[in-house]
Amino acid sequence: MWEILFLSLMSIRPNRFILIWFFFIHLSAFAFANHQDSLLQKSPVSDLFVVKVPTLYPHRQHRLSLMDTVGDKQVLHPYREKKFWRAGTEWFLTQAIPATFNRFVTRDPYSYISFRNFLDHQRISAWDWDDNQFTTNQIDHPYHGQLYFNAFRSNGYNFYQSSLATALGSYIWETAGETQHPSINDFVNTTFGGIILGEMTHRVSRNILARSRDGHNKTGNEIVAFLVNPVNGLNRLLDGKWGKHIDDYYAVDSSVITAEVDAGFRRFDAREGDFLQKGKNSIYSRLRFKYSNGDHNYKRPFDQFSVNFEVGSGDSTFINAVNVHALLSGAEFFKSKRGTHYGTLNAHYDFYNNDAFFYGAQSLNYNWLSEFRYKRDNKFNLSVGAGAVLLAAVPDPYLLYGESRNYNYGSGASYRFTGELSLLNRILFTADYNGGVFYTISGNDSYYVLHALMVEGGLRVFKRFSINLASGYFALKGEFKDEQYPDFQREFPYGRFSIGYNIQF
Repeated sequence: MWEILFLSLMSIRPNRFILIWFFFIHLSAFAFANHQDSLLQKSPVSDLFVVKVPTLYPHRQHRLSLMDTVGDKQVLHPYREKKFWRAGTEWFLTQAIPATFNRFVTRDPYSYISFRNFLDHQRISAWDWDDNQFTTNQIDHPYHGQLYFNAFRSNGYNFYQSSLATALGSYIWETAGETQHPSINDFVNTTFGGIILGEMTHRVSRNILARSRDGHNKTGNEIVAFLVNPVNGLNRLLDGKWGKHIDDYYAVDSSVITAEVDAGFRRFDAREGDFLQKGKNSIYSRLRFKYSNGDHNYKRPFDQFSVNFEVGSGDSTFINAVNVHALLSGAEFFKSKRGTHYGTLNAHYDFYNNDAFFYGAQSLNYNWLSEFRYKRDNKFNLSVGAGAVLLAAVPDPYLLYGESRNYNYGSGASYRFTGELSLLNRILFTADYNGGVFYTISGNDSYYVLHALMVEGGLRVFKRFSINLASGYFALKGEFKDEQYPDFQREFPYGRFSIGYNIQF
């Protein structure tokens, strides 16, 4: 309960240092849990994150649903009891606790809500764009949304039902949580971001708990799973299962997670455009992980997703990048002698915050994905996609909207490219490009063009350790219709060197 209170309060008026700490723990905790298990089991590297489906004994069959066919494989879906009243209570507390705190502790002027306010907010014309800070809208609101999502997801409801609960929770908060006008951008960020973060934390915590079924490190896995998904951890405590019982829903988990943590130095320049001669040096760290639930199951949302999380010292920033790519649906097109080709619909969340500019967006892209294999240890993956930017937040040096908003909101088009070449399971080359063009909806009349390019090479030198070299270029160009506002272009070229620890390379 205290964990829900902590997260809820943080999502409304967060302490920045606590938020940064918890964000890192939230994304990296699963790697520690899985690594601890791997040390206990002394598994080979290729099997570190493989969770196999256990043998089903006859006396347990009555608790499981029928086998479903996915492609040419049989997949077991265990029965989960839906606990509506508990889910509804946790969903309600996610609303009530921050509202009560704002009203009686901080005495926020916006918290003096009345029934008349609620009725007025039901008008379409009442909806507006708010003036909150960039990090509040782009990070804090998705955190709040994942609480709505996991209140139902951890109580037996499926992805779609939990997504509906997230949208409803966001709508109720916007119309009944505060006296100010309901916010369009908050509704999008809380709903879209909350669904993405909520399903990710649900899947990762399930993977962690599944590894406890053989008795290894149960308490440690429970703690880390609680940090990743506190609502599910609370429910395991309420059910008396904490550290004791791993039911069939966790036992049949067959997901695979690979991860890399690397740290080192980078050189960048946000003013002169020449990071080699005029740049600055800073400390840099990154966490990357990929999740896959079975071999190419493209039918269910989030059976595959990946996360990139980067931090580093700078003049004004610490969290530099958060990129989430999540599968929503897909299909296999055809197979060739060396490769397989797919079409996938993906949801993307992108957050960049460096000394040159900040940028945050949610988008949907359709991708052509090709996977090539040569023998066992050589592979080449290629992905090209395009789609729509649902909502992007981009800086405007001429805008001060309300008390603290210095950025515009807009929508437009997104286009992406990713290539990955792995040789002999030891050398890895990666190229990643994220581009977009979007037009202002709220703010000064303008349009923007984004380029984010990164090229990286890695060499595994000793067991799980690797050396990584990378270079990248971020650029954001803004063009304004009003002649009194000059156009601008901000650039952030960089190079970096790091030592990586690879859970699976």
